[in-house]
Amino acid sequence: MRFFNEKKQASPTSSLDNPQYPQNYPGANGYYGDDVPVGDGYDDDLHVQCPPHTTERKLVTRIDLHVVPFLCILYLLAFLDRVNIANANVYGMSKELGLTGDKYNIALVIFFVPYVLFEIPSNMLLKRFRPHVWLSINMILFGFTTAMQGIVKTPSGLYATRFFLGLFETGMFPGCFYLIGMWYRRHEAQKRYSFFFSSTTLAGAFGGLLAAAIGKMDGVSGYAGWRWIFILEGCFTVLVAFIFFFVLPDFPEESKWLSEDEKAYVAARLRADQGRSASERAITLKDVGSVFKDYKVIIAGFMYFGLIVPAYGYAYFAPGIIKGYGYGTIETQLHSVPPWAAAFGFAMLMAVLSDWTKKRMPFAIFSICVCITGFGILIAVHDNTKLQYAALFLVAMGAYTAMPIVVCWFNMNLGGHHRRSVGSAWQVGFGNIGGIIAVFAFLSADAPLYTTGYSICIAFTVLSIVACIAYGIACYAANRKRDKMPVDVGLTEYEKTELGDMNPEYRYLL
Repeated sequence: MRFFNEKKQASPTSSLDNPQYPQNYPGANGYYGDDVPVGDGYDDDLHVQCPPHTTERKLVTRIDLHVVPFLCILYLLAFLDRVNIANANVYGMSKELGLTGDKYNIALVIFFVPYVLFEIPSNMLLKRFRPHVWLSINMILFGFTTAMQGIVKTPSGLYATRFFLGLFETGMFPGCFYLIGMWYRRHEAQKRYSFFFSSTTLAGAFGGLLAAAIGKMDGVSGYAGWRWIFILEGCFTVLVAFIFFFVLPDFPEESKWLSEDEKAYVAARLRADQGRSASERAITLKDVGSVFKDYKVIIAGFMYFGLIVPAYGYAYFAPGIIKGYGYGTIETQLHSVPPWAAAFGFAMLMAVLSDWTKKRMPFAIFSICVCITGFGILIAVHDNTKLQYAALFLVAMGAYTAMPIVVCWFNMNLGGHHRRSVGSAWQVGFGNIGGIIAVFAFLSADAPLYTTGYSICIAFTVLSIVACIAYGIACYAANRKRDKMPVDVGLTEYEKTELGDMNPEYRYLL
């Protein structure tokens, strides 16, 4: 472990003299810059000097209050607007619109076309326009689109709204994960990531409760209950989006609620853990290409890809599966709530343990195995509705716990703004191709057993385990190789920053 207890004179090749790094860049002075070891990836003993008027714990608490709650609410509403179509379908949407055969599945899959294609461009625009602007504008647009789903008259109208919903939601998930990753050190991140991601489980829980309540408006103003689900939830999203324009956080370097010395301290503690971020430099197409030269990035896409199939399979079809157990419409909506609540609790427990042990891979694999157990029960048991319902708990708990772990693991292992922006968008964008598979894995013709769908989900969760092991081995091998390299390989600070986590001094979290 290297410590820098004396301020060093900047060398001619240091970042201080490079025009890419202006003098007012946090860490451009000895007090917050050269006294901090840069990006060696071991944070147990790293110390950066906190401003005298506060403490690290107080500052991290302020960050928590300004960053996590708003992003959680944002994604809760995004996910709710995305999956409330499942609740609407229980109230007769398919019957009224004439969604016969696989037309309902087509409506689901159209969402993923723009959602997959525009993940990386969206993260690049997030960096350009600042998060509070880009995220709130997209939130207004997908809220409006959700409301429009409530007035469609034909299948083609539903297809059009689902396409634009996918387009406007494309930047929400990777953008929020990218933003959170630029505020926290790696061993602090999993609890925040899992709490944020658990917005999906809360959305599932609230979705069932809201649908049970809103569905009673059937016939009000001549609209069916399923239409009011879309209209009310979409309008509420638009209202919140206008407020969020003023309260959503930006990157640490752009925050208005931190003083200059606090910004410098936040930048320094992150740099000690992850290296310099190059926040002031725009992301280019060359940056995008260079990220994909790292084979670990490709593997990370498959970690998430394998989990998306069971996750969306559950989100979109759980209400229909539960209804097949003999429950009425309102009972179905209410019975969809407890598995989501259990998933939230399990995800937070695994997150706390993961941060405490500073390990990711064991908890990801264990959670995936829980999910596989649930699907195994659903395939094998057909005459015990209580056990089948309990298996849905395992599916939700396993899938929605493993997903934030693998995303956090990969995202926080990426060093620098450009690698993290592109890499996180790639993982989420490629992974969501699995959503296309999920919506065609559960066909109405296979109800109520859904043996094909459950089998497909097991296959993809196994793929995710294999990818997790491969990524873990790749990170371990890279760390071992770098441990054997000379400490000083002659790189300038600018070159180290451009390399991000490819910097020989960087160590990956396992």
